[in-house]
Amino acid sequence: PDLLPADINGTYIYDQKVGEFVFKPGPIFTNFLLADEINRASPKTQSALLEAMAEKQVSVEGTTHNLPKPFVVMATQNPVEQQGTYPLPEAQMDRFMIKMSMGYPDLDEEAEIITRRMSRKSDSFKVQQITTAKTIEQMQRATEEVHVSKDIVRYISKIIVGTREHHHVTAGSSPRGTLALFKLSRAVAAMEQRDYVTPDDVKQLVHHVLAHRLILKPEARIKRIPPEQILDEIVADIPVPKV
Repeated sequence: PDLLPADINGTYIYDQKVGEFVFKPGPIFTNFLLADEINRASPKTQSALLEAMAEKQVSVEGTTHNLPKPFVVMATQNPVEQQGTYPLPEAQMDRFMIKMSMGYPDLDEEAEIITRRMSRKSDSFKVQQITTAKTIEQMQRATEEVHVSKDIVRYISKIIVGTREHHHVTAGSSPRGTLALFKLSRAVAAMEQRDYVTPDDVKQLVHHVLAHRLILKPEARIKRIPPEQILDEIVADIPVPKV
């Protein structure tokens, strides 16, 4: 709650040795940024992430500083405890490609937590490096070779337009959501060892990519209609293209 934008992006500090102000990078200059309980930060501090997430750069006192590659932001927020929290503005929510709800572990998962703790014999973890930043960049570039047919492009576009025309929605997905659904569909296909996208790749991502981008009308919120239900209605009304 006490973080300021400069605490994240960095600031200029006077260096007596060189007799000038020198930029001291903040923690945002990393490959993987975890913003834990991001809704506890003030709106002004939350906005410090906007440029970084969209442009992969930070501007401080008129100077632009490029962030390292790859650059990924993952954020958490506690949906139960609301005291001392600030709702994320729509502009910031739109910059997250995916929103997921973890929920509670089930019975088997709870037992697995205990079992793993017993086998570790420690509360701490030994983290083993399994990849490098260069490899991740290569993986990202590889998705550019995944083919997306014109029919799939139209299918994605119809889903997006459907979010803007639904009678329960005030504001549907932005073009940023369009590109997120497109890029993630390619990534899913690549992980399935395919060089082409199928309609199922798109459909399995719709909830995660678009639900947090919809602004519902008051009557829909009063009736507690979930965005996922609206998305299901939209997808059900759109003919599935043949691959």
